[in-house]
Amino acid sequence: MTKRILIVTEYFYPEEFKINEIADSWLKKGYIIDVLTQQPTYPLGKIFSGYSNKWFVKESYFGINIYRVKAVTGYRESLFRKLLKYFTFMILGSVISLKIGRKYDYIFGFDVGPLTGMVPAVLLKKFYNKKVTLWVQDVWPDSVYAYGFKKNKVLEFLLNWFVRFVYKNTSNIAVSGKGFIDRIRPYFDADKKIAYLPNWADELNKDLTDFRFSREQKIHFTFAGNIGTVQNLDKVIKAFAALPRQYQEKAQLNLVGDGSYVPILRDWVAENKLENVIFWGRQPRDEMYRYFNASDFLIVSLINKPIFSLTVPAKVQTYIAAKKPILAVISGDAADLVKDNKLGFAVEPDDINAITTAFKQCIDADKQLLAQFSQNCEQLTDITFNKERIINSLLNLLTT
Repeated sequence: MTKRILIVTEYFYPEEFKINEIADSWLKKGYIIDVLTQQPTYPLGKIFSGYSNKWFVKESYFGINIYRVKAVTGYRESLFRKLLKYFTFMILGSVISLKIGRKYDYIFGFDVGPLTGMVPAVLLKKFYNKKVTLWVQDVWPDSVYAYGFKKNKVLEFLLNWFVRFVYKNTSNIAVSGKGFIDRIRPYFDADKKIAYLPNWADELNKDLTDFRFSREQKIHFTFAGNIGTVQNLDKVIKAFAALPRQYQEKAQLNLVGDGSYVPILRDWVAENKLENVIFWGRQPRDEMYRYFNASDFLIVSLINKPIFSLTVPAKVQTYIAAKKPILAVISGDAADLVKDNKLGFAVEPDDINAITTAFKQCIDADKQLLAQFSQNCEQLTDITFNKERIINSLLNLLTT
């Protein structure tokens, strides 16, 4: 008898997340795959064209049944609406999961955002004794405090209770960062397994026309992805602006992406007349290799908060797959990954002078060193961040 898997995730196709590839892979292996999610809104906070923000709708996507619930929009501009979005999925998703959940053999939770999104999954273990596996991309309660919520006794008590409730009703957990294990273990039963299964690189379409950031021959630094407050790009830009003139003339900083912090950064760049810091806007995901390939260094950056020292942003694996040297303006696991595997340079995110020095190191690096960085990236992609191996390991964790 064919086994049925329910995937619980706040994000699914046409939104671009790795859960899409997981669902497709497991479907091809012979499982019946259903997805419980919400109407697509990420990253712009608006309902995608062709979709209607109804309270509930069932649709099909290449043999996958998708159950969608209403999504709150406009959350990019409002913290209240962002919180409302999370709680709306938790409540509506829980109602639907309890209604349809009995027929599934396994429940897989893709925990890419707030832990509230996993409640519809863990309720199926609590009420129907289903096997539930979570793939954790973010750690609570640490993330709540990292995003600005002040820690007090009441909030701490409520968050700790909630986190324990979710993890108590989970069969096992996969984590995308090794540092997550120690943070999760106190909330999780000692006899249950926590497996390290990192993100893999995005598929890179290399059959694209070449792209050039500038007509002049320069060292191009590129940041790609969401541009918000936690990406620390204000310090990155200020450090770049502090380069001596002879270095400024050799380099260009490219920001490819969109986000809530772009207007503030644009204004600062304009006020300081930085002609070699360029905003390219959000670009199609399947065209990103053009921008990676045109770069000399790819930048990953996060503010200096304890939770982010445990995080290896998913873009790092994609940078590695692009075989480009990395400038890591970050602390913790991501910095260690770059340093230990000799993939580029790493620097603490709070020290603007140190970031400026790192830019100089990159600009001064010889071709032999850059070639070694690229070769190390290729080896790491083939061994540690192998997509097929990771997806198969997630399936094994879920079903055995």
